[in-house]
Amino acid sequence: MKLIRHGPPGAEKPGLVDIDGQLRDLSGHVRDVTGSVLDDRSLDRLRDVDPQSLPLVARDSRLGPCVGEVGKVVCVGLNYSDHAAETGAPTPKEPILFFKATSAISGPNDSVMIPRDSLRTDWEVELGIVIGSEVRYVEEADALSHVAGYCVVNDVSERDFQTKRGGQWVKGKSADTFCPLGPWLVTRDEVPDPQGLDMWLDVNGERRQDSSTSNMIFSAAFLVSYISRFMSLQAGDVIATGTPAGVGMGRNPQVWLAAGQTMRLGIQGLGEQRQLVVAWPG
Repeated sequence: MKLIRHGPPGAEKPGLVDIDGQLRDLSGHVRDVTGSVLDDRSLDRLRDVDPQSLPLVARDSRLGPCVGEVGKVVCVGLNYSDHAAETGAPTPKEPILFFKATSAISGPNDSVMIPRDSLRTDWEVELGIVIGSEVRYVEEADALSHVAGYCVVNDVSERDFQTKRGGQWVKGKSADTFCPLGPWLVTRDEVPDPQGLDMWLDVNGERRQDSSTSNMIFSAAFLVSYISRFMSLQAGDVIATGTPAGVGMGRNPQVWLAAGQTMRLGIQGLGEQRQLVVAWPG
């Protein structure tokens, strides 16, 4: 299934994408697409619903973040060796973990705002893992059974805030609108191999990132297992698994986002995002 959330910010309704690509409303069956409906049993009940029986959603409806009420967004740094190399960092021996504030979460096509005092705002296409059931200390072989599905994440970053404002990456990762999620939450039965997905990102029509999840240093299954050693993962939590080479920080000369530009990004089978970059108001 491809699950969506549609409607204005803060008032999104649940939905799905039918076999013809039309958006259908699920409000008659679930309150929202949140952790409470992402376990295997609940997803099986939704699969039993005939999409043709569901009301159509207008094609021009806003898509919200593909999962609501996210408890935490756990991010993995430098998880592609080519990205580590372009930033001058050594290849990690263990996953580097940091957080994005949940207030950064936005819809896949909402505008991205350059924060006040920003000098170096950057882009990062990433595979997102959405947890379906609570897990702790899980073995790698069983890790993906706790995954509800996958989505596209744009891990938008302000590099000065990240690297020059006291050493905590979270400062450069958590501005409002810095975590677009979606357009879809694609359930794991439709993604048999999360390590075989092409991924890309364009800025103003110019290809900046072009890679595959096969190039990840630490796999999706390993990351779920590894993170569960340090914290419990709850249903609805999101893991952003890292970005490949091609970010603005890694170019020579370096290039940064500017108001008026457009980002388009996508991952094979998981859909595309499109964001207009705007200046912080006021």
